[in-house]
Amino acid sequence: MSNIKTVEAPEGVEGQGFFATSLEKVVGIARSNSLWPLPFATSCCGIEFMATMGSTYDIARFGSERPSFSPRQADLLMVMGTIAKKMAPIVKQVYEQMAEPRWVLAMGACACSGGIFDTYSVLQGIDRIIPVDVYIPGCPPRPEQVLDGLMQVQELAKNESLRRRNSPEYQELLASYNIK
Repeated sequence: MSNIKTVEAPEGVEGQGFFATSLEKVVGIARSNSLWPLPFATSCCGIEFMATMGSTYDIARFGSERPSFSPRQADLLMVMGTIAKKMAPIVKQVYEQMAEPRWVLAMGACACSGGIFDTYSVLQGIDRIIPVDVYIPGCPPRPEQVLDGLMQVQELAKNESLRRRNSPEYQELLASYNIK
């Protein structure tokens, strides 16, 4: 049984010795199969992410085997675990330093909603400071859930229009988070 992921050819015109499709579809396939995650792990969800990186679950099958610890080289911010309100400006700064296109994955109950920590010091979901594309529930979520979340981000990356990031709706979304 092979662990190699095959990529379906996009819609296009096929002939002897050539294949033509739109640039947008080719870029989408390239983006979706070469996501570079920046893991922002603070607690037990980080341990589950480490398990996902291991050989049993092998996140490398999805083109994400290179975790980037520099926001300027990453395009997927994976926020995992409890985020204290004091850390919120740092998470937002990391997000702002990432180049477009960028996606955010909130992993675990604490990153999604504050989890069991309904206290004055814990941020009740990272979507209060940055836009989130995919939520992975659980405390902590299993590695299979992490892989499913990653596949959802891949679908977003593959199907996203090249011009969406320049749209007034996207600019309005960023403005609602006070992000330039």
